[in-house]
Amino acid sequence: MNNTNAQERNNAVPKLKLNNGIEMPQFGLGTYTASNEDCKSACLVALKNGYRHIDTAHAYGNENGVGAAVKESGIPREEIWITSKLWPSEYGEGITTEAIDKMLARLQTTYIDLLYVHQPVGDFIGAWNDMEKAVASGKVRALGISNFDDSDEVFHAIVDNMKIKPAVMQIECHPYAQRNDIREKVKPYGIAIECWYPLGHGDKGLLSDPVIAKIAEAHKKSIVQTIIRWHIQEGLSVIPGTTNPDYIKENIDVFDFKLTKEEMKTMRSLNKNKRFFNMTLEQKKNFVNFKMRD
Repeated sequence: MNNTNAQERNNAVPKLKLNNGIEMPQFGLGTYTASNEDCKSACLVALKNGYRHIDTAHAYGNENGVGAAVKESGIPREEIWITSKLWPSEYGEGITTEAIDKMLARLQTTYIDLLYVHQPVGDFIGAWNDMEKAVASGKVRALGISNFDDSDEVFHAIVDNMKIKPAVMQIECHPYAQRNDIREKVKPYGIAIECWYPLGHGDKGLLSDPVIAKIAEAHKKSIVQTIIRWHIQEGLSVIPGTTNPDYIKENIDVFDFKLTKEEMKTMRSLNKNKRFFNMTLEQKKNFVNFKMRD
């Protein structure tokens, strides 16, 4: 890690202008699988190293950790972008409003920057109606759809019929699954793409790919940094998840180099449409029966 301070690293992170006019930091910290305690520690390290975007979800069980870290960091709340997600068991008019209030309490904040419906099953239309009310009351700034790449039907149910359009769509996306079809589909709506599993869920093949390794070596960067940089230059929001302090610092150190046009072309050629999470929409329907702890 170079010696530039956290503020300089924060300033180096580009912002994506969403279709509602709000700007979101393009790079952030993913917290999937982290316990509350580990999540709090990871968020504190991240915030000290220039991160200003944290992604969590009720299903992750670590929103309390995120909220505690933001409070303890001393950084003004308005300088930090907090994303969270509602679980299908919380979908439904009236039910979702209550769930949002509980989420705000867990996060120790008065508003959420970006709120997703986490999965495209259950009464997500009823949930969206309540989410729109939360935007009107100032509890939420932007709305998003997560994993709505399962079918055109669920995508268009929200995008074509609701008053507030999704500002962001979160999907699995990395050099081995570049999701060009989905990226083209959302363009007419001005929906930004945010990538989970940006490192292929730690896939050894991706993280030791000789083509990426050669590009990384040319820039004196790691393969991980090169993959993150690819996401940035593709205009994708990227939220690599880790609780390892060294990796947290390494992952944000990607704004002092740039991949050439030829290198970007080479990276694009690696697409195999190979996803690492392959649960079907039919299988996801069971999610409505899983109740999350408050």
